[in-house]
Amino acid sequence: MCGIAGLIHRGKSSNVGSELQLMLQALKHRGPDSTGYALYAENDGKNFIMRFKVGENVGEGSTSVNEDASVYDKRKKLVDNMLSELGAKVIKEDRLTPYSFRYEMEFNDDLMEFSKKIESIESVEILSIGKSLELIKDLGDAAAVSERYGLGEVKGTHAIGHARMATESGVDIKSAHPFWGYPFSDVSVVHNGQLTNYWNNRRVLENKGMRFMSECDSELIAVYLAEKMRNGATLEEGMKDSLTGLDGVFTYFVATKDSLGMAKDTMAAKPLVLYESDDLVAMGSEEIAIRSILPQEIDTYDPFDGEVKVWQI
Repeated sequence: MCGIAGLIHRGKSSNVGSELQLMLQALKHRGPDSTGYALYAENDGKNFIMRFKVGENVGEGSTSVNEDASVYDKRKKLVDNMLSELGAKVIKEDRLTPYSFRYEMEFNDDLMEFSKKIESIESVEILSIGKSLELIKDLGDAAAVSERYGLGEVKGTHAIGHARMATESGVDIKSAHPFWGYPFSDVSVVHNGQLTNYWNNRRVLENKGMRFMSECDSELIAVYLAEKMRNGATLEEGMKDSLTGLDGVFTYFVATKDSLGMAKDTMAAKPLVLYESDDLVAMGSEEIAIRSILPQEIDTYDPFDGEVKVWQI
C-alpha cells in the first residue's frame, strides 16, 4: 500500500525534518516496514554531502551486530581509499549507525564515474549525493528512523518521504524509498503504486549504462528521469514523458535542490491529497498527513488523472 508525503516552503526555510516526520508517522498504517526521508537542508552549498551505507540493518540487539562491525569497518576503509584515489577530499565525516555514514567532501569531476567506482566495493551503496539533499532511509517507522539519525532538528526548504509496505521486493534498506536520481546531485524520488513494465524498461536503461541497486520497481522512476535529464530534458519534460513511458498505477513525487514535483498516472488509481497556499505546498497519500502539520481549517483537493505539477522554492 505505502504512503508518500512531501512539502515545500516557498521563500523561507522551516523545520522540515520534524514536519516530515509528523506527516510520515501519520501514514504509518500504510507502510510499517521502512521509512525514508529526502531533506533539502540548510547546508552552505560549497561541498557535496554523500550519504552511503556499507551494509544492512541487521537489527538492534542481534548477536550479528558486533560480528558485522569489523566488516563494516573494512568496507569503510575501502571507501576512504577509493575517495583518495578519485581525488575527493573529505572535509567532515559522521558515522550515524554501524553501517551508515555522512561525508562532506570536495569533488569536481564526473559524478557518474565517481559513483560507479565507489559502488564497485562490495555491499557499498551511495544513498545520495548533493549540496542540499540529505537522504536517509532505514527499517522502522518515521519516529524510530528520525530518532536514530537525529532528523528532528533539520531545517530546510522542502522534503519528500515514504512509509513502505514491502510488496515487490525485500524488507531492507536498499529497497526502501526515496531513491536518488543517479547520477544527478540533489534529485530524489518517492512512489506509491506498481509498475508493470519494470523489467523491460530496466533492461533498456541498463543497456544505456544506467545503474540499478535494487529490484524495487519504484527505483525505475528515479533512473528513468535521470536518463531523460542526462539527455537534455528538463525535470518537468521527463515527468510528463513518464506518463506514457511507464505502465501501471502510480503517484510519485520528485524533488531537486530548488523544486518539488508530483505526477499521477492516467488512471489515477493511487490516492493523493494536496494543499497549496502562497507560502506552503503540502501533499500526501491521505489528508491525515497534511493535517498533522496544519491542524487548522484548510482546503485540500485531489489532482486530476495524468497531472504533472512542479513548484519552485
